[in-house]
Order: sequence, then C-alpha cells, then structure tokens
Amino acid sequence: MTSKIKLGENDGNKKGVLPNSYEESLNGPDYPDEGWWDAVLADEPTNDEMDGTFELNQDNKATFSPLKIHEPSFLNWQKIMGVFLNDEIITLDVIGYNRGGLLVSNEDIHGFVPFSHLIDIPIDLDEDNRERYLSEYLNREIRLKVIECEQEKERIVFSERAALAKEGKRKDLLQNLNEGEIVSGVVTNVTSFGVFVDLGGLEGLIHVSELSWGRVQNPSDILRVNDNVQAQVLHVSKEEGKIALSLKRLTENPWEILSKRLKGGEKLDAVISSIVKYGAFARLKEGIEGLIHISSMNFPEGCRRIDDFLYEGQAVRVSVLNIDAKKRRLGLRLEYCLGE
Repeated sequence: MTSKIKLGENDGNKKGVLPNSYEESLNGPDYPDEGWWDAVLADEPTNDEMDGTFELNQDNKATFSPLKIHEPSFLNWQKIMGVFLNDEIITLDVIGYNRGGLLVSNEDIHGFVPFSHLIDIPIDLDEDNRERYLSEYLNREIRLKVIECEQEKERIVFSERAALAKEGKRKDLLQNLNEGEIVSGVVTNVTSFGVFVDLGGLEGLIHVSELSWGRVQNPSDILRVNDNVQAQVLHVSKEEGKIALSLKRLTENPWEILSKRLKGGEKLDAVISSIVKYGAFARLKEGIEGLIHISSMNFPEGCRRIDDFLYEGQAVRVSVLNIDAKKRRLGLRLEYCLGE
C-alpha cells in the first residue's frame, strides 16, 4: 500500500518536497558550469521531473512519480523565507526517506535533508546499510537549518549539520569572510567536481581545479569525508550564500617556479601517472604532470602499444621539450625507463 504526497500539498500528516538536481554555476572566477548541489542531490529527480509526488510505502520509503499538472502550493513561504534569511534552527519530524536522504515535515514546512547533511554519518556505507541507517530516523524529531530554498521551484533543502552552528552563524560567515582569507573546516562530501567543506554553519566548495596544481583524476585521492582541512577563500557570493575555496593556493605555484628553472633538453626523473592513447603523463617530484606524446617515444623492439612497455607507477627519465606555465602544459620526451 502506498500513499501519494503532491509537491507543495498537505496530505494529512504526510508532507514533502523532493528537490531536483541543481544546475546553477558557482558564479566564482574561472569556474565551469558545475551543479552546486549535484553532489548531495545526485540520487534525486532531474529537472525534467520538476513536478511530482512522493509515494511512501508501508515502510515510509519514498519514490518519485512525475505529475502532469502543477498543483498549488500549501507551504508557508513567508515563514520558510524568514527561517532561511534569519538562519534559524527549527525542529521537524522525519516522515520518510529514500537513498538520497530524509523527508522532513511539520504543519506548514516540509522538505528534504540530503544524506551528506546528516551528522555522525558512517563512512562508506553500502546500499543496504545506508537504507537501514536512514530508516532509523523515521518518526524522530531533528534540528535543522534551511540551506537552499526556491519558491518558484518549491525546493527546500535542510541540513542537520548546519544546525550544529548557532543561529545567525551563516549570516556572520557571509558578512565577515574575505577573499584571500585562510579558513578551517571539515570535509562533508567528495564529488567528481570538487569537495564540500563545512566552515561551521555554511559550506564552501573546493572545485577540482583548486585541489592541486597538478592534474586531479579523483578528488578522493586528495581529501576524504571528515578530513580537517585549511583552505583559502576565493570568492564569496552573499546573494547565493556560496563560498569558493582553494586548497592549492596555500602553496606556491610550481608551474611558475619550474618555468623559470627548467630549460629545454634538461633531463629529469619522473613517474608515469597515466597512459592514454596519444601518449603518457609523467609526474615530476614537484607534483605537476607533463605529457610524453607518442611521437616522442621510441618503442622497444617487439612493442606495438604504449602499455607494452610503460605502466602506471613506473619510474622513467624524461627530458623537457617545452613548458607553458600560463596554460599549465609541459611537454616531455621519454629518454629511458629507470631500474631496467
């Protein structure tokens, strides 16, 4: 047996809003169009499912079904915006869940708490254990803050983690943080496009391009959930409540250093970091990577493919062909493999 809850409509004691994946960019300097909340809402409906219902089964597990007709809102938006703008803490009942998080509600406010915004999250839960963990929240009251709301889209996103900070802390951070300032926080989520850091009531994003001066294949290679981290503030958007951070800018730019020091033909030790169809990337001890193009390789006798004689982690001797610090490009020639 299932019960349906229309977005923005009260249905007895069951109310809810299932937020969609967001597509807004960070609006900071030099950032591609990355979804700010794609990380925490990755398991939720897409923008094609703007209108819809929750179906709560007998275990209060929620699934999403699109609606063809938009229903009028019964949410108290004046109260919601007051809670959000004043950075207030409110207590809501947990009425359901799906693999992405919790559905929470009271008489005139309801919304969604992403999994990564719950406190005391066990790390690396598998699917079954995650659902069991979330189901234990059912019928509990939890203290929350509104971290995202859009009346025209009827999206309300809450955070239990943000509620650990006192009321008004979010406003204080947005008003007092300055570009260039060094801040400390705790990693709350790691995604393909970057790392979210809780600064004590407000999250900042370290974009993947700001994690390291070198090429980053996976942000989780650098930071993990619950890591304590320091970062530099790049950009503060008071209007959107978003903060862009950088980890790499706490250290000197090795590209600028090497561009002044390296000369064409200079030989260096490196380690093969990845192999691609057009060559291989090699990492220098300074952490940056250069490309050994296939045209600059001499294939050993009997080898027809690059991975016939090169592999990740292999120590090699390379020579510098060219370096462009501005574009962060380093061209290398393979001289020989070390230890062979």
